[in-house]
Order: sequence, then structure tokens, then C-alpha cells
Amino acid sequence: MNVIKITSTIAACLLTAIFASAGQTADLPSPEGDVILTVSGEVGATNHDDAAVFDLEMLKAMPETSFKTSTIWTEGENEFRGVRLSDLLEVVDAQGSELHAIALNDYAVDIPTADAIPDGPIIAYQMNGKEMSVRDKGPLWIVFPYDQDAKFRTELVYSQSIWQLDRIEVRK
Repeated sequence: MNVIKITSTIAACLLTAIFASAGQTADLPSPEGDVILTVSGEVGATNHDDAAVFDLEMLKAMPETSFKTSTIWTEGENEFRGVRLSDLLEVVDAQGSELHAIALNDYAVDIPTADAIPDGPIIAYQMNGKEMSVRDKGPLWIVFPYDQDAKFRTELVYSQSIWQLDRIEVRK
């Protein structure tokens, strides 16, 4: 138990150092658990071949955000917790203008990097305080704060709300 806490703390410190050196290319720490997200393409920070791979603990070590919103796929208002898409792109030093997001079932969507704004989408790893299983749209789901602004309630945004996310390719 203590080893896990120490490892998480080390990962948090390393990721914090990467945030502090924004604009400088750096290698990311290697995941210690199962890889749940791979970011490839036009990225400057990597940890596996030419990609950045993350386990859940690495994502949790990044600045966390949460919001409550309703969705067209769930009942009522739910709380989503995760990492801002904009923060993830900063960590991997993304240099492209488009994200090609791919789910476990190979469903894919394109999201302009300009849409990755601080008050915009997050890569959620929890819904209502619980990690999401594959059966429940997890382990990762790009969620927008739909109730916050009408601009997040369009067919295009709904189509970009990819669940069971496991890969992102940053394209020019």
C-alpha cells in the first residue's frame, strides 16, 4: 500500500515538473499499471517509442477537474471527474491542429485542438465518484460540460463525446 502511494507521488512530481517546463520537450515517466490511453502523432513528450502512454495513476496525478452535467446517454445530472483535455495536450507537448480520438471498438472522431479549452472537455475517468468500466462507457470518456453552455449541446459535440477512449492521434 505504501509503495503505491510513493509511486503515485513520484509520478505526480514528475508530471508537475513537465507542466512547469511547458514548451520544453521532455520524456514522460513510464506507466506502472495497465496502459489505458496512448497519445501518438505530433507529440513532443513521449515514454514509449514515439508515443505517450498513460495508466490510470498517471492521469490521476495530473491536475484534476470535475463538473456536474446531464448527458443524452445517462439519466439525470452526473458528476464527471478527470483531466482537462487541454492539460493532457500540454503534458504531451501536442503540436497538431486535430485530434483523432479512437475507442476500444475502433469508433473514431476528429476534434480540433482549438476545442480543448480549459472550461471545455475533460477525459473523465470517474462518474459519480466511481471509475467507469468498459460496460459503463469507460475506462475513459471525453465529456463536455453540456449544461454549461448551448455550444456544448450540438450534434457535432455529441459525436465528439467518445467513450471507451483508448487512443488519441495528434495530427497536423
